[in-house]
Amino acid sequence: MSLQEDLTAVRRSLDELVRSVERLEQDVARQAPAAPRPAARGPMVSVPDTPYDSSLWTDSDDEGLGARDRRAP
Repeated sequence: MSLQEDLTAVRRSLDELVRSVERLEQDVARQAPAAPRPAARGPMVSVPDTPYDSSLWTDSDDEGLGARDRRAP
């Protein structure tokens, strides 16, 4: 293929892509009122990168492993 033929093929593909996107936008616009809206979320909470205080975990069980002072059945 020559450069001119390649450019023509690319232009044709681009035009088809533009038409497809326009059709998709029209379809979405028609369906938008019927689509349920997502639930509103609260404000974002930032989580610090600093380590947690180890006293938060005293007297806690290892999740899924049970208590430290008891045997598994």
